[in-house]
Formats: sequence, structure tokens, C-alpha cells
Amino acid sequence: AMHEGHVVSAQELTEFLQPLFTQNSRNLVLFLQDRLSIDDFTYFSESYGNKNPFQNEILQSSPSSLVLPAVDCKATKYLLSILQESGDWKLTNVTDLNVSQLEVNASNPNLLVVQLPPLASEGISTLEAIAENDKIIGRVTMDLQERGIHFSVIYTAVRPSRISRRTNVVTELRRQLMAAEEEDSLSYPPLNVTTGNYTCILFYASNFSLKANRSVLIDLTNATFVTENVDVSASECSDSNTTLSLKYTKPVNGISSLEIRFLMTNKFYGGSARRWSTLDSVEIVQDGEKFANFSVSDISAPAEYSFHCQLVGTSNLYPARLVPSNNEAKNWDIFISKLQIQGFNIINNQFSYASDCTGFFTPGIWMGLVTSIILLWILTYGIHMIMQLTTNNRFDDPKGPALSVPQTE
Repeated sequence: AMHEGHVVSAQELTEFLQPLFTQNSRNLVLFLQDRLSIDDFTYFSESYGNKNPFQNEILQSSPSSLVLPAVDCKATKYLLSILQESGDWKLTNVTDLNVSQLEVNASNPNLLVVQLPPLASEGISTLEAIAENDKIIGRVTMDLQERGIHFSVIYTAVRPSRISRRTNVVTELRRQLMAAEEEDSLSYPPLNVTTGNYTCILFYASNFSLKANRSVLIDLTNATFVTENVDVSASECSDSNTTLSLKYTKPVNGISSLEIRFLMTNKFYGGSARRWSTLDSVEIVQDGEKFANFSVSDISAPAEYSFHCQLVGTSNLYPARLVPSNNEAKNWDIFISKLQIQGFNIINNQFSYASDCTGFFTPGIWMGLVTSIILLWILTYGIHMIMQLTTNNRFDDPKGPALSVPQTE
């Protein structure tokens, strides 16, 4: 029994999962979602007037179960690594969400990792997305049961969907921003590309998604940064040119392979008398045939810095745009949030100081300046009018003769 407010650490999680490693049947299915919290099971239930999306009875029908209300984000990030280190598992990534043709040798320990579709899909509400994931879980588990395979299931997520307030805020003297708390709790390590013994490329994004033909959404965030189910062996590094190559196998149904390249250069510019690193283009290669090329605008930084931008993509509303350069590129939409990339001069495997894409004079600052100028002009005009007021040079004395003011004056 876990008391309210307790957050399970990585060490405690390993101890809780020990029975999975000692039982006779060591077949484990890991359903990994992008975000989930224990409150979702209540919030999306019939108590709030919703149609309950959790229809599976697997938790109630299982001989034993364990529910952990809160687990440390660092523990869930490295859950897959913890499971792999705990035994000689045969790791299988289930991408097509159909295990009817999957070969499972019950005599050996098997670890099946099922990447569930993200909840933040365009045109689909969170309730509908959870219901679809619940159907996937039911279909996969039912398929294994019909084949007579004994297994255990872990249903978790990379990050929480709901951020609760910390209980120790009162003891702190300085103010805390909830946005900063959420950013810290939802972060994960960046993707790094090494050459020899040193890191030559660092790449990070809180959301890395593509859309093919305006309809098929491909979320590559978990595969890139969490499970690292991506091949970066084709990446190239040098002092003047760097290419980050991300290769994915069957990211979605209908696409067997997908490669995304980020081409960066490091040049000396006489106008600023310093070297600048620039992201020149982004390329997408689908199934080794279809080639899409995007030119890049406003993504550059001093060679000693990294580059950071809140929104990068093909939309006209983003501060850093990826502009289609050929007809094939028009079939793709790219969305990258909180992008940070560095391809040169990396020290201690960490990002250098970030040069942000947002300039100093943002629209909000311009609006504040214009409003202040208008108010200052009104104040100046009012003071000027008050200073122009004059008083009479003569006044009527009630004890003396009446003051006569001729009309000619």
C-alpha cells in the first residue's frame, strides 16, 4: 500500500518489479504511452459524464496486480533500460500493433515493447485517443491469451499528463513558476551522436512530429529520445560540415523506412569577424526513393553556441520555418517544439549557451513600447496645457470700489 503523495523512485520501482524477473513465465509486455497520470482513470470515467474509455478487464482478471499512483519521471525514462539489465530478454519492438504473426518462444524470456499512438493527435480528443489505445491493449493481450502464452503487462507513460503542485512550496522563499516545474518534470536527455570518444552532435525536442500527405501523423518523439529506436550511424561530423541522420524502421503502417537529415555548416563571416553555425536544409527520404528537401530560414548561431527555438516547422506562423524546395516536400508537414541543436564545439557532452530564434523586440515588447509612447504623449500634452493656463493680473477688492473691466481690454 502506497500512502498519498509518495513518489516511487527508480530503486523502489526495481524492487517492485522483482517478481516479474523470478516467476516461471518471463514474458513481459510493456505498453508505453506518451503521457498518462493516475488521475486520468477518474477524470475520463463516467463520474465526469464521459464514456469510460477504459473497457479492458485485464487488471481485474489478473491473479495479481500492482498500481503505482506516482512514479518518478527519471524512473519511467529508464524503465526500458532497467528491464533489459534485469535479465537476458529478447527485445521485440511491436510497431504494427498486431502480434498474430509474431514469433514468441515461451521457453526464453521475451520483452515486447508496444509504442501506443500519442494522445495529442490532430482532430482526435484525448478521450478518443485513450479509448483507441485501450482497444489496442485489449487486442494485443487477447491475441497472446488465445495463443496460450502466459505474460505480464506494464502500462505506463514517458511523462505525466497532469502536474500536481509540490507540497514544499511554502517552505521556499522565492516564487516558483508552474511552467518551469512542468518543463523540468517532462524533460529527457538529448540525442547525442559520438565520433570516437567525443560527442559531435546534440539534438533535443519536446515534440518531434511529421504528417505525410496531410493525413498520416508520425510522432517520432519517443522513438528518438526515450526508447532511442533510431539509427544515427549515417551521421557525419567535421569541423565545417555536419549531418545528423535519423533513420526509423516502420514508424507507421505503410512506411517501411524513413530517414530525416539535418545538414549544418560552420563558416567564417567577415562582417561579424566570427564563425557561425547554420542549419542549411532538412531532407526526408521515404522508403529510400521519395526525396523531400526543405530550405531553412533563420536557424543560425555563433559556432560556440547551440541553437534553440520554441517552434520550428513548415507553418507560416512559426518563427523558424522549413520551406519546401521541391514538389515531394509539399506532401510533408513538420512540427518541432522546443528544438535545440548543436553540431560544433560541444564540450563535456552538454549544450552550450543557446542562441534563441526570438529576437529581443518581440511583438509584445513592440506593443508595450507603442502604448507607452502614446500614454507619454498624452501626459506631455496635458502638462503643456496646464502650463499654458494664466491668472488675472487684477482682482476685485470687496472693501474698495468695484473693479471696472472695459470691454476693449
